[in-house]
Amino acid sequence: MDFLQKNPQETAYYLADNKNYPYGPRTKEELISILTALVEKLIKLIQPKIIVLACNTATIAALSDLRKLFPDMLFVGTVPAIKPAAIACNNGKVGVLGTERTIEEINNLDLAEKTCEIFGIAAPELVDFIEMHYDDSEKTDIVKKYIKLFREASVDTIVLGCTHFLFLQEEFQQEASPDLSVFDSLAGISKRIEFLLDENNSALRAEKPGQNKLLLTSAKNVNPFWEKRAQKLQFNLEILEL
Repeated sequence: MDFLQKNPQETAYYLADNKNYPYGPRTKEELISILTALVEKLIKLIQPKIIVLACNTATIAALSDLRKLFPDMLFVGTVPAIKPAAIACNNGKVGVLGTERTIEEINNLDLAEKTCEIFGIAAPELVDFIEMHYDDSEKTDIVKKYIKLFREASVDTIVLGCTHFLFLQEEFQQEASPDLSVFDSLAGISKRIEFLLDENNSALRAEKPGQNKLLLTSAKNVNPFWEKRAQKLQFNLEILEL
């Protein structure tokens, strides 16, 4: 949410696709179909000027197809921050934590230096924990488990390759210190959005103050933990069934 803190005049709609959760085990074809339908509905509903795929799995599976299907829409994808992690790495071994889909396809992405070895951990249970439980008393313990695995693998940089894991960003930073560095994609995403807004002489920038909203896809069964997240992100919580 770094971008919104710097640009409070912009209106942001956060669409949490809990109706189709989880994305990790789904096939590429399934994700393209799901995301195509969601983009069509978003364009019809709110006419966004930029759509950010705030999901590594969705970006890896569908970003190129979405750009072809919606050539007039500006898209910003989210990819694991392997490049900066590889640059900072001292021993040539980078750890990546992600969904099954992200870890499966990570070696097919031209993201890392050739000398960088990737040690990937698929953590669907961590995604479930954040999505369904997110118990404050358990957060540190569950993070320690993954930090231990990365230390045993002798990595010295860790990439949080799923946007769910950003809800545990503070815990990962704390438990990884002082020997492991933790990277995420937030700065890169914010920088890209800023670039697109300014590319045409700032024509896309909002002139009036915006109102942030959190939109959920499933109106029937809203997990109470989403209320906490809405408050943390300083979003108004609205229920929208797509």
